[in-house]
Amino acid sequence: MTRPTRRSLLVAPALLPGLAAAQGFPARPITWVVPFAAGGITDTSARILAQRMSQSLNQPVVVENRPGAGGTLGAEVVARSAADGYTMLYGSQGPMAAAPAMFPNLRYDPQRDLAPVHGIGASPHLIVTPPSRPWRTLIELVAAARARPEGLTYGSVGVGTSPHLAAETLQQATGVRMVHAPYSNGTQGLNDVIGGRLDAMWDYPLTSLPHVREGRLRALAVTDTQRVALAREVPTVAEAGLPGAELVPWAGLFVPAGTPPDVIGRLAVALREAMDDPKVQEFFNGTATVLWPTVGTEQLRAFLIEEVPRIAGLIVRSGARAG
Repeated sequence: MTRPTRRSLLVAPALLPGLAAAQGFPARPITWVVPFAAGGITDTSARILAQRMSQSLNQPVVVENRPGAGGTLGAEVVARSAADGYTMLYGSQGPMAAAPAMFPNLRYDPQRDLAPVHGIGASPHLIVTPPSRPWRTLIELVAAARARPEGLTYGSVGVGTSPHLAAETLQQATGVRMVHAPYSNGTQGLNDVIGGRLDAMWDYPLTSLPHVREGRLRALAVTDTQRVALAREVPTVAEAGLPGAELVPWAGLFVPAGTPPDVIGRLAVALREAMDDPKVQEFFNGTATVLWPTVGTEQLRAFLIEEVPRIAGLIVRSGARAG
């Protein structure tokens, strides 16, 4: 993943001008749309942050799940909402970067219709497989896929989502092809890997590591340039023999374009205060997520300028499309 520069991570963003004008905001509850099903890492992360943001804003921040179409249904809801700060989006690579290249009839433009508020963080995937399969390393999995073109299967939480993009990254780095099985939520996919009905899955450490620890899954690699603190024994994809197959999912907070800058600033402050909370940090450390407390509005905007074409190129090369 092309991450925000070291300088942008070390220099805290200045508060936006006119912040004092937001003193009357919010005057009622705020809806935080999570474009994926309840129970996954995105939903859980949003709820942890929302609870702490509610304290800073003195108003409830209510998480509303709007899953479907790789996160684009929820993103569209926010894009079409009033630009007043009362509807927010938990945005990620899928609906914010992959969607324009993936969905030919997309009814929103992420860069035109949604405005960045603040970065949230980044968390790699684990590549997991059933222990019953003969491959014990990532190289052996790739060799098996090469020997059986489009014969092996892998699961993700939907077309254009970060697990799908991570799998595509590995396939493009190696030239192998596997059959993609998209699921409406990660739990269903993990159950099928555990049951041997799928050959592999790209999943978050939060949900897959407990099964690895109990022997129901085998972890082959992590999709980052560094190992996950929670599973130091699992090699990176480069250490496993496949440099160039890295992809780290990221997340950020977005609102409808046209939202007043002072309101965006108020939300950004609340999110930063949430990320400074030791209990919030403890939770995210337990999910192998690196928080982005200094990736403010402008840093996130600059990051997207590089990230969107990078992900679009990945989609175009894969030939993937959605209806």
